[in-house]
Amino acid sequence: MLELREVSKVVEGETHIAPTSLMLTPGSLNVLLGPSLSGKTSLLRLMAGLDRPTTGTVWADGKDVTGVDVRRRNVAMVYQQFVNYPALTVFENIASPLRLARAPAAEIDAKVRAAAELMRLTPYLDRTPLTLSGGQQQRTALARALVKGASLVLLDEPLANLDYKLREELREELPRIFAQSGAILVYATTEPSEALLLGGNTATLHEGRITQFGLTIEVFRNPADLTTAQAFSDPPLNTVAANKTGANFMLGGGLSVVAPKGLADGPYVLGVRPHHLALSAQGKSSAGLGATVSVTEITGSESFVHFPFGGSDWVMLTPGVHEFQPGEAIKVFLDPSRMMVFSADGQVLVN
Repeated sequence: MLELREVSKVVEGETHIAPTSLMLTPGSLNVLLGPSLSGKTSLLRLMAGLDRPTTGTVWADGKDVTGVDVRRRNVAMVYQQFVNYPALTVFENIASPLRLARAPAAEIDAKVRAAAELMRLTPYLDRTPLTLSGGQQQRTALARALVKGASLVLLDEPLANLDYKLREELREELPRIFAQSGAILVYATTEPSEALLLGGNTATLHEGRITQFGLTIEVFRNPADLTTAQAFSDPPLNTVAANKTGANFMLGGGLSVVAPKGLADGPYVLGVRPHHLALSAQGKSSAGLGATVSVTEITGSESFVHFPFGGSDWVMLTPGVHEFQPGEAIKVFLDPSRMMVFSADGQVLVN
């Protein structure tokens, strides 16, 4: 069990982590999701014991470990920028935590070779890290964390330097592997799609503050506020100011859409995920808005169509190849049943 109790971190008057309380259970996968500089690495360092909190305490298995040196704690950490011992072979790099623990030679050999097989490193065990590719070096660092058998494993964007196929495979394998050991796995990422693929629990971060924590799919489907919804949307969440009068929202440009029942008249913010926009009406209440294409990005199976609306840049994610040209006029349909409704101060009212 890892528990943060009102932990904060302030450096030279600047708040890196606002007071945060969080409880993580053994065998759990926990994703820290947020953009760069949202506080993910700072929070990982507090969990690891690399930094001491300005206020609050860190507890591990019922013991206050605030200020306990990381070398005296059973923690493994892997960064996006991998760290290996350049003079040691891949085998010895992976084996290093076992050597420090004075594990028997047979156990070291077995664990290193098993981890190397998983990370596709078997052919490289006798080589030194500097003769490997960046991806192979990162896999060496991951293998070292795996064999350590730590009770807390912290991964800071660990797959960013790997090729697509291996990254997809390890996203599936890593949670299962570490869960079998009973370790608490904390995985930091900037990518909402990666959080969804990993599953488990997700904490969304914004400017050093956890905005929501819970089951990953629940945080995605039911964000507590606009900040969380924006953190958990890629492409970015489309937003627009709206004013409710009677039964409808007025969105600007004369566009009117049906509002959910029970909302008072007044100002709101509407959020629409890019894949909830369409080139044809999706229901009898769908509203069509005239759009002027600014750019179209084609991935092969999908198209990202960008256009200005309501004073913001909007994007529609639509299946298939659509070769719209800049300046081309198109019709985009919005289904009111798919809208998120937020109060003027960003609190969610309708998911």
